[in-house]
Amino acid sequence: MDKPLKSPPPYLIASVDHALRAATMLQLEGGASVSQIAERLGVARSTAHRLLAVLVYRDFAVQDENRLYRAGPVLELAAHSQSHVSRLRAAALPHLRRLVNLLDETANLTIRTGDTARFIASIESGQALRVGSREGMVFPAHRTTAGLLLLSGLGDTELEEIYSAARYRDRPADRPDLTQLRSELKRIARNGFAVNQERSERGLVAVGVPVRDREGTAQAGLSVSMPSVRYDSLDLPSLVATLNAAARAVEADLAAAL
Repeated sequence: MDKPLKSPPPYLIASVDHALRAATMLQLEGGASVSQIAERLGVARSTAHRLLAVLVYRDFAVQDENRLYRAGPVLELAAHSQSHVSRLRAAALPHLRRLVNLLDETANLTIRTGDTARFIASIESGQALRVGSREGMVFPAHRTTAGLLLLSGLGDTELEEIYSAARYRDRPADRPDLTQLRSELKRIARNGFAVNQERSERGLVAVGVPVRDREGTAQAGLSVSMPSVRYDSLDLPSLVATLNAAARAVEADLAAAL
């Protein structure tokens, strides 16, 4: 089994991590009270209050008349950027929330840049045992569900260029076996979905489908992640159908916005 995709840095500063997570919650999920933030972060209410006070001071958060905290000017500016990624993210967020409401598992939207996959949106499940948010995180594309989906739409020439030996000269151990990867990508392209069953992270299963543009080219991957103890392969057809319905809805909203 591959090594875990991400490990916390040894110098992780808990207060910084908590503040970043709180800011992400406000941006993605709307208003939240001090108590709700404290519960989600697993910290004392007084600690959450201090974190939010700093976010307000730096314009990452504001407090409304109901004493709920919401995304502040800095986060709103980012959310209203007219870049393609921002439009894609804005179109997907309502549908990610609906997926979480339907499936009660964490939902994600991911794009590919070269040989990496970046999570541009992530909505956590409310269950106690859940896969945490991957918002903003970057992973090797060939080791993620959405990354594999997006790689499956490439031709052999482009795939060879992305994973050329020259590009991996300084890190040869990170270069995937292209023969094995091609075989897997052909199967994914044929099926129209990808399943990552503890492929790179023990105890985690992810299922994803592509989000396509008007020309039919996959531009993002829409996925749900869950603890492996809750995954049942018999549920895969209905899970894929639900994901495909959400992907078509995102595509329709993107097309309408153009």
